[in-house]
Amino acid sequence: MRFARAFFIFWVAIRFGLDEFASSNTLLRAIRAIIRAVFFSRRLDQPRGERLRLALQTLGPIFVKFGQVLSTRRDLIPLDIADELAYLQDRVEPFDSILVRDILNQEFDENVDQVFREINLTPVASASVAQVHFGELTDGREVAIKILRPNIRNTIKRDLALLDLVAFFLQRLLPDGRRLKPREVVGEFRRHLEDELDLMREAANASQLRRNFEDSPLLVVPEVYWDFCRTNVMVMERMSGIPVSKLDELKANNIDLEQLAASGVEIFFTQVFRDGFFHADMHPGNILVQTDGRYVALDFGIVGALNEVDKNYLAQNFLAFFRRDYRGVAQAHVDAGWVPKDTRIDDFEATIRSICEPIFDKPLKEISFGRLLLNLFQAARRFNVEIQPQLVMLQKTLLNIEGLGRELDPNLDLWKTAKPYLENWMSEQIGINGFIKNIKKEAPLWTAMLPRLPRLIDAFLTQGAAGQEDELKAEIDLLKHRVKWLTRGLVAITVIGTLAIFLYVVAQ
Repeated sequence: MRFARAFFIFWVAIRFGLDEFASSNTLLRAIRAIIRAVFFSRRLDQPRGERLRLALQTLGPIFVKFGQVLSTRRDLIPLDIADELAYLQDRVEPFDSILVRDILNQEFDENVDQVFREINLTPVASASVAQVHFGELTDGREVAIKILRPNIRNTIKRDLALLDLVAFFLQRLLPDGRRLKPREVVGEFRRHLEDELDLMREAANASQLRRNFEDSPLLVVPEVYWDFCRTNVMVMERMSGIPVSKLDELKANNIDLEQLAASGVEIFFTQVFRDGFFHADMHPGNILVQTDGRYVALDFGIVGALNEVDKNYLAQNFLAFFRRDYRGVAQAHVDAGWVPKDTRIDDFEATIRSICEPIFDKPLKEISFGRLLLNLFQAARRFNVEIQPQLVMLQKTLLNIEGLGRELDPNLDLWKTAKPYLENWMSEQIGINGFIKNIKKEAPLWTAMLPRLPRLIDAFLTQGAAGQEDELKAEIDLLKHRVKWLTRGLVAITVIGTLAIFLYVVAQ
């Protein structure tokens, strides 16, 4: 079976001319010459990116999903291919409706009729990993039921093994193999799929996002009905709304598209900087709009998370960027360790300026974030910038926001819309309110760790017990981080207090 699948993949690759991607290697060039001689009648009229997209669609849903992930790695693949792969959609043939009841009966111990009063066996959405049906619980609540495809785990395991094998040979044979890191890309893809194969994890993601935006005037998230969720089945509140891509219908319902676009930007920055937890698959197929103008988020299989350090450096970069402070952008990269410490700041600053300056004072319709990201990644390679894995999801989400904004309001000024929000967020983080919030947050940890400080220092200086050096060093680094914040807070209080006393004396 695996040999037959491998042969089918090889045949599809030849049919769509994917052998041309290997033309830079001597051995593969020879193989390609043989292929061209044997299959001389094939016609390859389409561009290479389009042929790759069609090949992935022919190979099936797992390869389509892989192409979607690959389209976000503009640091690794050419722009024309990334743009073409971005068109891939999870429009997959649904599985047999008879299997729907079989799966539900298995998950609910043959008591499916005691859970659901009604189930529509025709799916409303069918993707590579799961499909969604509408139904009604016995208590009358209307629900959406997400069901994993039968035998999907075995299918994924088989195709991932073949993908990893192909990636292994590409990494060994292509001149750019080490830089492109194809096996790491496959590994990243595997992690995404593992998340999506556990619908309890997706239910938890939805629940977290709903809690973050409870009573929000901007975003609605469906309620998860935990009593009916399983690893293979997720049951949630059925949501209604207008697909965000249907602009005529939105206008007919008197929805302000300009405000809708601005709200999308605010939702994005709120998720990233306030919560550090964001929906990372916000393409139009996962977004509805209610008649009151609020967004409805769907499909929570892919989310991203950022820690406080990531958020702080991102905010510094965004703000410096919005203010055209390119030296600040360059310095933030050095401070974060994303570029080597010996990088010449003036050279890095000049490169960033040459990339970013041309896009300012332009509406969204005149800006290509794809081109901007490509140029930034080319500069990143020149200066040995380490691409942060946790930011790849953010890049994907930003591209989704760009596409959504371009559809809703081509004249949207992304910079003017986002800048006030970021400035307010930064003032809350580094001002007196931020200091007080951090003190409250850190106080319990300080209470627990301070008594241990003498023992930790003594153990660290004497190298500690065998095998504990890394643990001790981590605790010492954490203490150093807290001391740094405490010092900053004391300095801020001292400055503010001195200024208050000075103003009081002057007033007298």
